[in-house]
Formats: sequence, structure tokens, C-alpha cells
Amino acid sequence: MSIEKQLIERSNNACELCLNPATGLTTYNVPPHEQQALDTSIYICKTCIDQIEKKEQLQAKHWQKLPQTMWSEHAPVQVVAWRMLSRLRQESWATESLDMLYLDDETLAWAKTTGDHEQDGTVQFHQDSNGMRLQDGDTVVLIKTLDVKGSTLTAKLGTVVKNIRLVADNVEQIEGKVDGQTIVILTKYLRKGS
Repeated sequence: MSIEKQLIERSNNACELCLNPATGLTTYNVPPHEQQALDTSIYICKTCIDQIEKKEQLQAKHWQKLPQTMWSEHAPVQVVAWRMLSRLRQESWATESLDMLYLDDETLAWAKTTGDHEQDGTVQFHQDSNGMRLQDGDTVVLIKTLDVKGSTLTAKLGTVVKNIRLVADNVEQIEGKVDGQTIVILTKYLRKGS
């Protein structure tokens, strides 16, 4: 029997974290493990994956079933439950659950490998001056005339910048081409184009 079929059977075809019997459930390899295996993978929904991988903001309401699923007999479910409860520790129910959850030394060491427990649940995204989320490849419009440092170039108000790239380590900056020159632009000086 394939690993996915075993996970479907183990999970009763429901997300092993939030218990939603959603369509689109998939196998998730619990980091740092990259190979699919029954003892390192879980069967979960897209909403859980997006919040675990910080592609979307953490929504405490979605995780209300963790106090129930954290008692799973399967280590990968316990590991992710511990990580998510740690990220949700500003919620009293999550703190209480975390205080009750016992993991053996090996499982706890696995849970701590990503460092998620040291961060809060908020995720920073690139946003324009109006709070619209930016993605690689978007088109933006400058809302202020900008002098480009180290250049004689001036990027004028209303300039359209196509096919932007997000600066990976700084959510306040994007890269784009203006007059054929790649420049870094602060997100507070642009708005997302249509």
C-alpha cells in the first residue's frame, strides 16, 4: 500500500491537524524531513499548509481543533501540533494546550529543529502603500518622484514598473526596472497596478 493511502487510512480522510474533511488534502513532509514516509509525513489541508509554511497569516480560529489532534499517537502530527501551538501561544487555549502536551525527548528535539517555537504567529508580507499584498511579477505605480541613489536617474511620480521582484529578506523593498535600470524601491512609495 502506498504511503499516501496509508496516511488517508490513518487520518480517516480528514486533515490530521484541523480535522476538516476537505477535498484537496495532501501529504506534507514534516521538516526537516524531505522524503515521504509514514513516520515523518502527515495528511493535511491546503489552509494548514499555507499557514505552516507562512504563505498566509496565521488564523487562530482555524487551529481550534489542535487541543484535540495534539494527542495523536503519531509523532509527525505531535511535532506540527507543538510547533503551531507555540506560534499561537498568545491565545490562552494554545498556551494551556502547550502546557499539557508531553513529547518525548526525541520528538521534542524534532519539533524544535525549525525554530518556529521562537517566533510569534505573525507573518510579514510585501505590501504597497494601500496595504495590498504584492507578488513577484506584479505591476506597480510610483506614488512619489524618487531620486535613485548612486545614479542620475529620477523615477517620476506615476511611473509604471512591470514584473517586479520581491526582496526576499526585506518586506519593505522590491526590485524593478525603470528606464532599463534595475532599482530597489521602497514599498511605501508605490501602489499595486491593475
